Amino acid sequence: MRQSRYLDADGTGDPRAIQIMYGIGGERRLTEFELPHLPGYEGSEPVRVGNAASEQFQLDVYGEVANVMYIGTEALGHVEARLWPRWRAIVDHVETIWREPDDGIWESRGDRRHYTYSKVMAWVVFDRALRIAERFELDAPLERWTAIRDEIHREVCEHGYDRERRTFTQYYGSRELDASILNIPLVGFLPGDDERVTGTIDAVARELGRDGFVSRYSTADTDDGLPGDEGQFLACSFWLVSALALNGRVDDARALFERLLGLTNDLGLLAEEYDVGRGRQVGNFPQAFSHLTLILAARAITQAAA
Repeated sequence: MRQSRYLDADGTGDPRAIQIMYGIGGERRLTEFELPHLPGYEGSEPVRVGNAASEQFQLDVYGEVANVMYIGTEALGHVEARLWPRWRAIVDHVETIWREPDDGIWESRGDRRHYTYSKVMAWVVFDRALRIAERFELDAPLERWTAIRDEIHREVCEHGYDRERRTFTQYYGSRELDASILNIPLVGFLPGDDERVTGTIDAVARELGRDGFVSRYSTADTDDGLPGDEGQFLACSFWLVSALALNGRVDDARALFERLLGLTNDLGLLAEEYDVGRGRQVGNFPQAFSHLTLILAARAITQAAA
């Protein structure tokens, strides 16, 4: 059998081969170029083919992978022997890269930063790996992983938190906010009722909210490679629902959840964004991210109300 160039001789995966996205046929090369002769839908130029973000360094994707590993093992009740070396390779790789700045979850086209959410998801890598290794008594450097997990936690709380404004920020040392930091209680980085979580929820709702819905970030302060403003990101609004529920504000969470459900079309589908000013859905449609966060928000409300 031909050996994949993304597997080592012992069959373990090469974590450096992980991309943040692939083509619908599994293509790895997604070279980006523009089509200037096309105006785009309702003038939403530039029209691009491919996606330059496929070559970006987004630290948070490793946390997403680790969380899927954990959820899978919890559901199955065991870890296949052939998988653990591959998973360990991912954790070992993150150990070498987590201190580096990255491009962030939103595919920023500006300078790399020490994004707070990216570091939180690096924490998730070690937290979930430790949980798996300890539960199933797997071979792992538990003391070293524990030390790294705790180091990341301390660093985020020290450099990613603005004590004066009582909120976590978009990246270390910044004043800008980012809706992704609403995930801090969702992934278990801090308890939902922690005062820093409460302050972050209020700050995001106040500064990134528009008529109750949430934008990803301030487009005036973030270089996303696109002109103008954008609609309110529905996944971020559902993150706010989940965060409110974990924060004990179940009635507020349910009210926002019902409003978001009211945006669906006649088939119950959601787009990527909602344009509050024009009162309609915009962006990619249908958007799986919106529906995934909808499900997680419903679960958070149910668990909080139990």
